[in-house]
Amino acid sequence: MNRTLLFSSRLARLHPIGHSRGISLSPCSRSKSPLQLRQSRPSLLARVSTTAVTTTPSASAPAPDVYQPPTTGILSYLPSSWVPYGELIRLDKPAGTIYLFLPCLWSTILASTLTPVPVTTPAMIGTIALFATGAVTMRGAGCTINDYWDRNFDPLVTRTKFRPIARGAITPRQTLGFLAGQLSAGACVLFSLPVECIYWGIPSLVLVATYPLAKRVTHYPQFVLGLAYSWGALLGFPAMGLSLTNPTILATAGCLYASNVAWTVLYDTIYAHQDVSDDIKAGVKSIAVKHESDSKKIMAGAGIIQLGFLSAVGVLAGSGPVFFVGSVGGAAAGLSWMIYRARLKVVSDCWYWFRWCAVAVGGAAIGGGLFIDYLTQRFGLYENEWKGVIEA
Repeated sequence: MNRTLLFSSRLARLHPIGHSRGISLSPCSRSKSPLQLRQSRPSLLARVSTTAVTTTPSASAPAPDVYQPPTTGILSYLPSSWVPYGELIRLDKPAGTIYLFLPCLWSTILASTLTPVPVTTPAMIGTIALFATGAVTMRGAGCTINDYWDRNFDPLVTRTKFRPIARGAITPRQTLGFLAGQLSAGACVLFSLPVECIYWGIPSLVLVATYPLAKRVTHYPQFVLGLAYSWGALLGFPAMGLSLTNPTILATAGCLYASNVAWTVLYDTIYAHQDVSDDIKAGVKSIAVKHESDSKKIMAGAGIIQLGFLSAVGVLAGSGPVFFVGSVGGAAAGLSWMIYRARLKVVSDCWYWFRWCAVAVGGAAIGGGLFIDYLTQRFGLYENEWKGVIEA
């Protein structure tokens, strides 16, 4: 009996009650009898157990993988029956419309500096507004065609699986009927322009219709997209009364067109990096899929080509220093910064730089430089020496 008590006392000194469980007993509790301690132990453990349950964060359930109607932005204000069509034309994502509009803007401003009779600013802005209307209409038509062709691919890609045709909100038959209305609206805009614009504008429909098929047969659909999206670089000249049959005008328009094709390859490569993993699974081809590790080198090469043709535009058109500093220099700085900073493996980063390139490079740099160059010539700060050649 004495040996048992001696062993128990030594064990108590090595492992005191309470500290072995992380519980600090008060002096009152130490004076309790063993029976009282046994009776109080369940309540102590219950308090410990309750604390553990309340402090352990509960795992949140994953978000349901179902379509959620828009609750913010312009689409949230549309009637529910209109929302699928607003989504189809990317009404809430105007970056694509801006990219389609910019070459129209550039060519119209540039042509306004080359006309023998000075073009008034209101007349130029009126033509630009007409092109803006056409860009909204035809970009929407292009999205409709794209989603119709991709209706079996889009459900396989995370970013596109809830597009209206892919999720069944719009049937293929309804899509074709809606497309007919879009093309009719686009034709009304086109027929509002001079006759030569109509002749040059109609062939672009072939490229708009066939671009979505390019990603099935070539790893370079960005080039095909560039051929379609750059068409406005040609139309601004006949819209302002300068015929493309004039060799100087044709060469200037051709260089502007080629510059925009290279720019399209650059910015759409960034865009394509959003879907690389899904595109590989779905069998969709792109520069981002084929040359994922070398994409920035390709982007840099496309940027050099773009700037080279843009410089040629300035030389052929007799542009002033404002164009070369603002448009060419500004574009060079913006593209270099974007290519350096863009994280192509981060989806949100790709989307940010895709939008940024449209506004900062296409709008502020190139468009701004062209407009200021137009104003300097409009107010006689310097004379364009090529006007006599063009007039002749």
